[in-house]
Amino acid sequence: MELALFTVALSGFIALSYEILWYRTITIVSGSAAASFGLMLGFYLFGLALGAWYAGTWCRKMRGEGDRRLLRRTAAFLLLANAIAFMVLPTFAWTATIGAWPLSFAAVAVSSALFGAVLPLVSHFAVPPDRRAGRSMSHLYVANIVGSTVGSFMTGFVLLDLWPLRIIAVVLLVLGCSASAALYALSGPGTRLLEGLSLAGAVALAGVSVAPHLFGNFYEKLLFGPSAEGQPAFDQVIENRSGVITVTPDGTVYGSGAYDGRISLDLFHDRNIIFRAYAIAALHPAPREALMIGLGGGAWAQVLAHHPSLEKLTIVEINPGYTEVIARHPEVASLLRNPKVEIITDDGRRWLRRHPDRRFDLIVSNTTLHWRAHSTNLLSVEFLHVVRPHLNRGGIYYFNTTYSNAALKTALSVFHHGVRVVNFVAVSMDPLRFDEERLREVLQNYSIDGHRLIDSRSEADRQRLDLVLRAADIEDRSSVLQRLAAVPLVTDDNMLTEWYPSPDRWR
Repeated sequence: MELALFTVALSGFIALSYEILWYRTITIVSGSAAASFGLMLGFYLFGLALGAWYAGTWCRKMRGEGDRRLLRRTAAFLLLANAIAFMVLPTFAWTATIGAWPLSFAAVAVSSALFGAVLPLVSHFAVPPDRRAGRSMSHLYVANIVGSTVGSFMTGFVLLDLWPLRIIAVVLLVLGCSASAALYALSGPGTRLLEGLSLAGAVALAGVSVAPHLFGNFYEKLLFGPSAEGQPAFDQVIENRSGVITVTPDGTVYGSGAYDGRISLDLFHDRNIIFRAYAIAALHPAPREALMIGLGGGAWAQVLAHHPSLEKLTIVEINPGYTEVIARHPEVASLLRNPKVEIITDDGRRWLRRHPDRRFDLIVSNTTLHWRAHSTNLLSVEFLHVVRPHLNRGGIYYFNTTYSNAALKTALSVFHHGVRVVNFVAVSMDPLRFDEERLREVLQNYSIDGHRLIDSRSEADRQRLDLVLRAADIEDRSSVLQRLAAVPLVTDDNMLTEWYPSPDRWR
């Protein structure tokens, strides 16, 4: 019975560990689409059910308790399950390059089906058909659940902080092959024993040998798909339990598969619409203390930290890996040494709830794409009601709607005053307006790390500043609400921007 308990626990550990790695991969290839986890879980559970059903029909044809052939069959299923589970990861990368990554869900189902057969086979071998069968079966279920839980925890919270995904996949493969070899060894002597041990060793050795090739440019393939071959390799890849951050040589940042901004402060060659950050000067006359939810590549934080009137900037970022990105880029590296800046690793919504006494003149969030999983947490009516008490009198909440009409209307419905700035919206409980003259005056004196943003003595710079200000896309609250009268509001319950097929079809 001890062997059976160990086998089902280890099988659960490996299966759920692979599921964590698969989900990370699917998150990146799908751009963190809200449906990605549900799709993967559906195929995973379908595979488990199919494998258990097949094993059950097969077990009816064989003698049960103590039949060593069942150990060999279990060893074979475990070995094949591990080999396919390992290959699921590069399969997603390969299918992404041909524009058909959902095809890889078939490999997820096949691998989970093989893992799903392990528990019935072990149960048929280890549990005698007597009055204690239910009790013995419950022990196996508990062992499988414990192994699955430990696998999810260890891989999701420990291993992903220690090793890159490729190394974890290889470790799991070797662990699974070792377990399979042990079951072959316990199944008794014979030709099939030698064949099984040789096969398990060959699979483990092959996996270790080919892993560098299989995982070459792994994240580039997942992220860029069919155009990956023409893209340069990422300059930085940072993996931890909070996600995967990738940075291209030109400073474009991607967080878990989605565009996360560019590291650029240039107002005149504006590759990342950094004008929206400088435009804060047109919205608030003199913010002294600000909160930023989300750090990203640091460009926005660098601009805000050097606002002439700002005395304190608190940044709440859930992924500590972004500080490694910032440290590598001279344009923003000083942010990590700026005495005005405090960077806190936490979830923004949770931090606000845990610090009800903190008040700010300005709260900024360069929010991620509105259709990504969990984006509702920063766009809903409920979150906006969390933000409101944290604003001082005249305080402004300024965030990226990523062109979501639903998010835009929601913000302007919860707050009494507001203005749209490109795809951002600034909202407040007190009157506010976009003061272009104040913005011009502040920009003419803006300095970052001792470097003036604009040379006020240069006619060319003055003309370029005029062009930037004339091109600003500004819309007041009444115009937006009239234009979007038919658009519903985003709530925690409807998760509109994530799940509605086309949340912005209303015009």
